[in-house]
Amino acid sequence: MSRRNRATLSAWQKYLVDELRLLARERPQDVRIVQQPQLDTDGDATLRLRLRTADIPHHAGGLELGDDEQFIVRIRPSMFMPPSAEVDHTRFVGFPHVPQGQRLCIYLDPSREWRPSSGMAGFLSRLWDWLTDAAAGAFDPSTAMYHAVGGVLHQADGTPTIVVREPGPLKRQQIARLITRSPHRYDLTYSTDRDGHRTPVFVLASDLPFGAASTFALFLTLLDDPNLDRADRRSPEVSPQSPAFLTSLLASALRNPDGTEQYFVLAVPHPTSGPHHLLGGRLPATTADALRRLAKKYGTAVNLDPAIINSDIPIEWCNMSDERQEVTIRRDDNRPVNGFQGKTVHVWGCGGLGSWLAEFIARAGASAITVCDPGTVTGGLLVRQNYTEADIGQTKADALATRLRAIRDDLTVTVAEGNVPDPGVSLAADLIIDATVSHSIATYLDTLAGEERTALIAQVATDARTGSLGIANICAPGTTCAPSELDDQAGRSVVADGGLELYHRLWEDAAEGDELIPTRGCSVPTFHGSAADLAAVAATLVNMIGLHLQQAEAPVSGTHLIALPHAPAGPRHHFLPAASDTPG
Repeated sequence: MSRRNRATLSAWQKYLVDELRLLARERPQDVRIVQQPQLDTDGDATLRLRLRTADIPHHAGGLELGDDEQFIVRIRPSMFMPPSAEVDHTRFVGFPHVPQGQRLCIYLDPSREWRPSSGMAGFLSRLWDWLTDAAAGAFDPSTAMYHAVGGVLHQADGTPTIVVREPGPLKRQQIARLITRSPHRYDLTYSTDRDGHRTPVFVLASDLPFGAASTFALFLTLLDDPNLDRADRRSPEVSPQSPAFLTSLLASALRNPDGTEQYFVLAVPHPTSGPHHLLGGRLPATTADALRRLAKKYGTAVNLDPAIINSDIPIEWCNMSDERQEVTIRRDDNRPVNGFQGKTVHVWGCGGLGSWLAEFIARAGASAITVCDPGTVTGGLLVRQNYTEADIGQTKADALATRLRAIRDDLTVTVAEGNVPDPGVSLAADLIIDATVSHSIATYLDTLAGEERTALIAQVATDARTGSLGIANICAPGTTCAPSELDDQAGRSVVADGGLELYHRLWEDAAEGDELIPTRGCSVPTFHGSAADLAAVAATLVNMIGLHLQQAEAPVSGTHLIALPHAPAGPRHHFLPAASDTPG
């Protein structure tokens, strides 16, 4: 390495290079530097490294390794990015975790897996582990990230995200429409009765092991030869696809307005089968207009030779938010809130607890939520209730309904007028949550609980002194105990138990200082509590209620008591089953 290059290495790069040289001296049979570090235009220090791999066991289906393998190692200037390894041959193309057939995916999540303190020794250890797993065939190809398009995340700056929720595509060539939701979000739909940007969805015959390129001409070349004429290609022969793709693209461009970009979506098959990987791109407006002129003059069945297309025409790849059920697992999978999925829920009282409860339930996958609260949003409530400045002056129910609809497109939100919804509708719901702390509504709920119903009833509240305690009385369908009776039973049991002293206050009258007067004049006293307190209490109670909803055959009635970590000493959670549900 020249004196000039040595001088421009960062302190971190010099540290790792010196450590690597020491390792090579200590283990010359296993590690050898075959080319000294050179700085590239990005400031990375690039070197060549030869590792002995003859002793790595090979199993059927595993990666074929030689006695020695040579790697190009790139060392970034900063410790925040790990070194990377790649090869300069195509023997590894098509193997899991080999992006673009040449880069080895040593760190899937560098923020959690890369430890700068382990230095170059840690990197080499990861590389050897990777080679061992690869030779053993231990990788799961079905979960390899972006494997269908060469392991590369295709995305350009300034392009919108395309949201896909509908299954499909159902045909090899299909016209979809992009619906503009905002400057940074387009939704893809196959519905023919929707207006929007006509967008071809084209199913490829094979994966794209080298990626999809960033220019139009090279992309068309890859469509016809995904393996770039590799002599040792492993995929079957693929007939040229660019003519059919261009016909579909021209037909769509012709139907879209002049001066607009042309979008397209590729459905790329995964090497191990399963749902296609969707890749969205767009061509600049100037290119789209040229396609329109071509289609108007010669028709859409024009066979363009990629070699004559301007090699500088870019493809701007879009971020795809692929939310199809066949490819997506909910991030709250196997959690208590799964009990809310597909449920119809009523939330009575949209204040300190109810406003947060409703949002958490909406995110948990409820199919329909009815909210009810005639109160009005005022500025002082923003300290702890789930509203914003824009909501001031609206009823709480209307403001909360707007928020819930903004969370999920597929959620049905209904605002019930008055204090409570129609009793017939409530009884048919899956869950009624009373967060009003109203004696009159509690009396009404007792009457409702005695009717024939499918609804699980949950009364929730917090304590006046701190807002750090929570209670949920759960009254299952068919139980003989009304919610108020359930509360009385729990109160007698808790107050008689010295070990539950923390929760005694939930059944005691508020003492002086327990409540606060929020404004001057004839202001109704209210409890102490912040948004952090109430959101945490609400979230915990949502989990507790969700557990009961998961008990599909015979939900248990009873009372949950919960306390936040900063509440006074006492058990953080205690459940008292209803007397009628206690095993005899």
